[in-house]
Formats: sequence, C-alpha cells, structure tokens
Amino acid sequence: MDTPKSSAPPSALTVATEYVQALVAGDVAGAMTRLSPQVQWHQPGQNRFSGVHRGPESVAAVVGEMHQISGGTFRLELTGKPMVNGPLVACPVRFAGERKGDRLDIAGVDLLTVQDGLITQVHLFSEDGAAEDRFWGRD
Repeated sequence: MDTPKSSAPPSALTVATEYVQALVAGDVAGAMTRLSPQVQWHQPGQNRFSGVHRGPESVAAVVGEMHQISGGTFRLELTGKPMVNGPLVACPVRFAGERKGDRLDIAGVDLLTVQDGLITQVHLFSEDGAAEDRFWGRD
C-alpha cells in the first residue's frame, strides 16, 4: 500500500520572495496570501500607520491606504538579495511615493518571520523614520 507523501512547506526564502515580488508588482491580494491569519505587522514611527497591525485584512488595509493617500504613487522595490537566518528573512527595500507635493524615497529593511510556509511576523525598518513620519502624517 502506498503511503501518502507529505510535502514540506516552501522555504522561508521562497515565501518571502513571493511576498515581496507580489508587493513590488502591486498585487496586494497576492501578497496577503503569503501571510498567516495571525500575522503581526510592526510599522515603526509616529505616523498614521505606526503600530502593530494583526491579520492579513488589517495589513491589506494599511497598504491600500498608503496607495490611496499617495494618489497611487507608493511603490516598493527590492534592492538586494534577501538574507536568510533560519525562519528569518531580511529583505533590503526602497520605498517611495508622492503626497501633497512631498516626495518620499528612502531605504529600509523588511524583516519577515516565516513558519510553516506563511509569514507570521513583519518588522519594518526605515533609514529615516522622521522623514517617513512627516510624509504620512498623523491623519
């Protein structure tokens, strides 16, 4: 009798790469499929998006609002090869957009924790938190 073969979940690198590539392509819905239902997204700073957002729906709402507030100009770019340390994947990124005549164009790192084929934690880092706070504002 054949026993069913269990397939291992995709590697942390594969999951992280697919997630970032979806965001770069503007496919927010596709990116959200890589998130655990219990994902925690940690947005730094003191702006309207700062804090911990829980669940793919909440994360999608934040990303959608970033696009809306920036008049559809917000974009993310992967600027280097993702770096893996077990379940952690550090992705060097650049994010940019325009809002009310203001421009944002700064580097950052998205640190993703991948477990069982899904992203469970997203910690975002910005090279210039004060500029990001000014750009997004409080409301």
